[in-house]
Amino acid sequence: MPELPEVETTRSGIEPHILGRHIVSVAVYQPSLRWPVPVDTLQSLHGQAIQAVTRRGKYLQLHCASGFILIHLGMSGSLRIVDADAAHKKHDHIDLLLDSGKVLRYHDPRRFGCWLFQPADNDTHPLLKHLGPEPLADNFGGDYLYQLSRGKKQAVKTWIMDHHVVVGVGNIYASEALFLAGINPRRAAGKIGRARYQALANAVQQVLAAAIAQGGTTLRDFTNSDGAPGYFQQTLNVYGRDQQPCRRCATPVKRIKLAQRSTFYCSECQK
Repeated sequence: MPELPEVETTRSGIEPHILGRHIVSVAVYQPSLRWPVPVDTLQSLHGQAIQAVTRRGKYLQLHCASGFILIHLGMSGSLRIVDADAAHKKHDHIDLLLDSGKVLRYHDPRRFGCWLFQPADNDTHPLLKHLGPEPLADNFGGDYLYQLSRGKKQAVKTWIMDHHVVVGVGNIYASEALFLAGINPRRAAGKIGRARYQALANAVQQVLAAAIAQGGTTLRDFTNSDGAPGYFQQTLNVYGRDQQPCRRCATPVKRIKLAQRSTFYCSECQK
């Protein structure tokens, strides 16, 4: 599943090709995604310019005068910039034709993503309304995590992955950040002190920023229509390294299940 760094890399990859361009047409070949695609509404955007390309959590927002298109890549979705006459593939579901002659094409084999629309004169979209802060924003930090976690009995790894707490900390990044912060993923969120939460907040920002930076240089060209994007390879400390030596102390990395998710940690380095 694309996580926050992959979605941010997608945003920065498509932005130069669509920002300021006018929408000529929207062709919806498969309206049954996670939620029904509002075909008539999207097609009514003819002639409007894309004024901004932003991200909130794992949602992309294409802003125009009347509101914004809200896109989520789901489990298997991807966006590409292709020529208008580029051949369609089996799971190409939506084409956004621009006045440049290029198309923003949405591909999604599992159809678990979404294309929705939020009018400019309405409140925040329900999918965005209760999201936590962005992990790289100023309102995210150790004090915030410490205050919010008081009284929480939930395992810290599961808690930090809750998008109501903070957006974009997926399974890989949670394991990696907890390793850098030296925190055992099974510890109750409410039993962790302020200083250790500051270390965790710093670690979350470190691993996400590194993944975004690496993704920006190694993701395949967004104008290459051959196949889905090849998301970057990451150098990981613990995730996926069950029984391999810890990179710090050589203790074998452990793998457990927390909330049905594989969790990796070092029992010596993380307390």
